[in-house]
Amino acid sequence: MKKNILRVVSTFPGFLMGINGIGWLVQPEETAKGLGMPLLDGIGRSTQIGDFGAFFLGVTILVFVGAIRAQGHWLYSAALFLGAAAVIRVFAALVHDAGMATEFIIAEIVMTIWLVVCAYLMDKSDSSNA
Repeated sequence: MKKNILRVVSTFPGFLMGINGIGWLVQPEETAKGLGMPLLDGIGRSTQIGDFGAFFLGVTILVFVGAIRAQGHWLYSAALFLGAAAVIRVFAALVHDAGMATEFIIAEIVMTIWLVVCAYLMDKSDSSNA
């Protein structure tokens, strides 16, 4: 697959994560509601906005750096965070009586696989051009 196509295709999860990341900055109450939670008060709100904003924007940055540079290791890094979020959600449901957030888990798994495949194909493309 041509590297430029991979660069474009790999950005889709970045756009999705970026929308949430920007949402935490400009409309945190609506963004929290969209993720099934209330917006907390006080230091809890600071932590919620800071940590969630950092997660979503951090993954977005990793995806776009990987796409712009056509370097798979950036995409693998983003996939690590998304995959870990899915695993920890399942853990929270099994161990801490949290609701099973099936739709979010599926989205995180799909984006993880998407990024891993793009990263693999980018790296494979590099080795075949060498």
